[in-house]
Amino acid sequence: MNIFDYNMFLIPLAVIVSAQSVKFLIFTAKHGLNWNYLLSPGHMPSAHSAFVASLVTTVGYYDGTKSPAFAVAVAFATIVIYDAMRIRMHIGDQGKFLNQLVRELPDIDKSKFPRLKERVGHYSREVIAGVIFGIASSALLIALTN
Repeated sequence: MNIFDYNMFLIPLAVIVSAQSVKFLIFTAKHGLNWNYLLSPGHMPSAHSAFVASLVTTVGYYDGTKSPAFAVAVAFATIVIYDAMRIRMHIGDQGKFLNQLVRELPDIDKSKFPRLKERVGHYSREVIAGVIFGIASSALLIALTN
């Protein structure tokens, strides 16, 4: 057994690491070097979307699009992408409103309320970029490993 027997695991793993690295480089170019950005959620491209798009691509290639594993990968990708665009974006909105409430309330000890993250989800364009990145990177890695 060689390492290429694990492509359905290794390729999506390489894609998510690459997507997160690209996100870090883009963020660093815009805002300067800050190592906290390396694992920050949100922003361009969506590493989670790249990962699940890669998973769907590799499972579809190696097991076929009519396999049960492909159906599971598509269902998983749908849930993750929906979460990235909708649920986590709403969490960020709640963080923004709670931060504003803490700022505006008089007579409270603001130090008791940590500032919440306001950007934990993705805009549609970031998810689409992640999906394209995941599919393209996977196709390239599949071609290189065959």
